[in-house]
Amino acid sequence: MCGIAGLVNFKEDISKYKNVLEDMVKTLKKRGPDNKGYYINKNVLLGHRRLVVVDPDGGNQPMIKIVEGNKYVLVYNGELYNTEELRKELKSEGFNFDSYSDTEVLLTSYICWGKKCIDKLNGIFAFAIFDEKNNEVFLARDQMGVKPLFYTMCNGIFIFGSEIKTILANPSVKREIDEDGLTELFALGPSITPGRAIFKNIKEVAPANCLLISKNGDIKTWEYWSVEAREFKETTDEAIEHVRYLLEDSIKRQLVGDVPICTFLSGGLDSSAISAIAAEEFNKRGKKLTTYSIDYEDNDRYFKSSLFQPTSDEYWAEVMAKEIGSNHKKITLNHKDLAKALKDAVIARDLPGMADIDSSLLLFCKEIRKNFVVGLSGECADEIFAGYPWYTNEEMFYLDTFPWSRFVNNREVIINKRLKNIRVEDTVRYQYEKSLSKVPHLENENKRDYRMREVAYLNLKWFMVNLLNRKDRVSMYNGLEVRVPFADIRLVDYAFNLPSEIKLYEGREKGLLRAALEGILPNEIIYRKKSPYPKTHNPIYTDIVCNMMDEILQKKSSPIHEIIDEDTVRKIVETRGKSYKSPWYGQLMTGPQLIAYLIQVNMWLEEYKINILI
Repeated sequence: MCGIAGLVNFKEDISKYKNVLEDMVKTLKKRGPDNKGYYINKNVLLGHRRLVVVDPDGGNQPMIKIVEGNKYVLVYNGELYNTEELRKELKSEGFNFDSYSDTEVLLTSYICWGKKCIDKLNGIFAFAIFDEKNNEVFLARDQMGVKPLFYTMCNGIFIFGSEIKTILANPSVKREIDEDGLTELFALGPSITPGRAIFKNIKEVAPANCLLISKNGDIKTWEYWSVEAREFKETTDEAIEHVRYLLEDSIKRQLVGDVPICTFLSGGLDSSAISAIAAEEFNKRGKKLTTYSIDYEDNDRYFKSSLFQPTSDEYWAEVMAKEIGSNHKKITLNHKDLAKALKDAVIARDLPGMADIDSSLLLFCKEIRKNFVVGLSGECADEIFAGYPWYTNEEMFYLDTFPWSRFVNNREVIINKRLKNIRVEDTVRYQYEKSLSKVPHLENENKRDYRMREVAYLNLKWFMVNLLNRKDRVSMYNGLEVRVPFADIRLVDYAFNLPSEIKLYEGREKGLLRAALEGILPNEIIYRKKSPYPKTHNPIYTDIVCNMMDEILQKKSSPIHEIIDEDTVRKIVETRGKSYKSPWYGQLMTGPQLIAYLIQVNMWLEEYKINILI
């Protein structure tokens, strides 16, 4: 994985801004610790930081290819999983290759098929290609939004980068947040509306979107892919076999690389499936898979079962590691380190995130990176195969809002009463209805299948993207590439069209996926109740974040004073989070996680020196 950056202006010479580009690229060193490169043209400046995963010598960037006298320049962050199929097809078209990197395959795909090349890619990617002949720059982001891409226009110059901090490294870009951004933070956060970036005038290329900057300065964006509603014609047995094939193929494709590869293993269904299939492949190569699990000091003493987290993971991870014969390592996190890493998590995401859910993953990835460069993780299975309680709990399933924000009306008590234009419920309602208007349907769908498509679509476009943002930023902050086999577009597209009774086979969450994994996993793993990413239950952590928030409240210069209702937040701290009883977001952000989120908001405002426009 890597990081990319660039400046484009076809109307004037901007080559004098090379030093600005260099400053932008410096912000990407953690994403790409192994190498850097630049391309300087009077109208187009491109920069790159590289994390070497495939073809150390042949994959350097920016990559330049000249065909029939026409020059094409690529900067690319990602990994293609159908590289060899594309290479074979391109060779049949008469193209030759100087390397075995997917980078050259991507660039050659553009040279052969133009912008339509995007329809042929299976992978995770964000890239920019300068087409010198047509004097245009083409940018694109992968279908699921695994890899990030941000941009802005400033003084006539189009500025883009892999992270928000890359954009902000340009001194012309202002660090501002207005009422729209504050509304995002407190109505939708830590989710973000697709295409937005909280900061005023900074946008993102939304998942499955392209952007074209033409020589006359016009900027055009469009969505190149979306799930489609199709009639499902397979039997349940055929669906089981189909899912098994797609998943195994996706995992095997993602085990490629010239660097050490491991897997994340919680002992849950998703990570166990990936680890079992990966371990078998490793065995065929005469290698032994290394797996990693996460835990917290003394968590076994304080764990309490709930609807969202019925069992802890530690025991099951050991069971699964023994089953597949992996070299298993458990990383146990210290609560002081967990709280301290809240700031690193903000810097990694450039935004407040999922509090210690982010910081714990960041510390986890930091430890893994000491021995590995690539890891495979089980994100996205719950979104596409109906793993969350809101897929099976009738009340939550038919709730007329985002299922992870069902208590959003409670958020308004947090906000400073002077900020009357921040309309939390209205914003959520607008975005919810806007999203529903885009859901594809078949004629004469029954009530449950109709709603299943809606809930699945909402998860793909909102909840899943947030989790993928988290995974990319905190892993790449440590120079660790994390791949997500369940985000394969073939799996996503197939699962979207599964009827509810098949997707929830035998009336269980992820029922079809469980059936597809019979014979691959032990039954005790297959039919274990779903448990989410583990969080700490230790009161020591609660004490730490309460003390941190109390210090912020006592400090008059803390920027968060402009945003929050101090009396309400003080009460939340004094009651150790118990006065705010509903989850702030999703399943896990309750009590201390809400307090930690507010700490992150203050850290973000301070660290990024943001001017609040209210």
